[in-house]
Amino acid sequence: MTPAPDVAPVPDLGPDPEAPATPGPWDGRPSLWLLGTPGRGEPQPPLDDSALDADERARAAAFARSSDRRLYLAAHISLRRLLGACLGTWPESVRFTREPCPRCGGPHGRPALPGPHPPLHFSLSHCEGLVLIGVAGSPVGVDAERVPEPGAVGDLVKVLHPAERADLAAFPAEAHATAFCRVWSRKEAYLKGVGVGLGRALDADYVGDRPRHDAVHPSGWSLRSLDLGPLRGTHAAAVALRDTAPPVLRILPDAYPHTPQQVRRT
Repeated sequence: MTPAPDVAPVPDLGPDPEAPATPGPWDGRPSLWLLGTPGRGEPQPPLDDSALDADERARAAAFARSSDRRLYLAAHISLRRLLGACLGTWPESVRFTREPCPRCGGPHGRPALPGPHPPLHFSLSHCEGLVLIGVAGSPVGVDAERVPEPGAVGDLVKVLHPAERADLAAFPAEAHATAFCRVWSRKEAYLKGVGVGLGRALDADYVGDRPRHDAVHPSGWSLRSLDLGPLRGTHAAAVALRDTAPPVLRILPDAYPHTPQQVRRT
């Protein structure tokens, strides 16, 4: 039998120029929202954490570094506001639960809205400088990563799928860390979508850019890297969807987690 040829990589997903400036009622399409956050040494406007619950505030307070605390707050304030807008409710009214773990059935699977048939699925990721939120009608996972120092990826490459390691070996040394971060973000997005996180063997699935006859993407999942524009050289981000509809990428205003919430969506 003739081997199947390599599959041309899907272009990175760029922002939708016609997307609204702020979230509103969810239109049913898989949607991704990017938020840039201030870096270290940049002005830090106050955050409006009035929508967070006691557990979220306690988690924020537990961070030793103020930069980590502010990033957590910006991400979770934005998540609550976005889900509140999608659902037509106050951000503080949004409640969260955990789905059963696919591996052991324990209550530590994907974060979810409560109920046997939630109106939507969501995923959240954040790293220094970037917050990414995904919303879809079926399981979704997103991941955002800051490109590591070149010398920090050597041991991690060894745990990847053999075909992913082969893909990375084709890049010149100066591009290796960026290429690795791109693969890693796709892998974490997929594992978060499945609900197992890094509890699944990292060499079990191929999530690279160019599937081929001996290494294909997990059945039923669509994997996309995101075009981060000016952050392309310092960050990588990806989405994994159990949905055939193409996702829409939108950009949140920088002030989104800072401006006090004034209007209830109905």
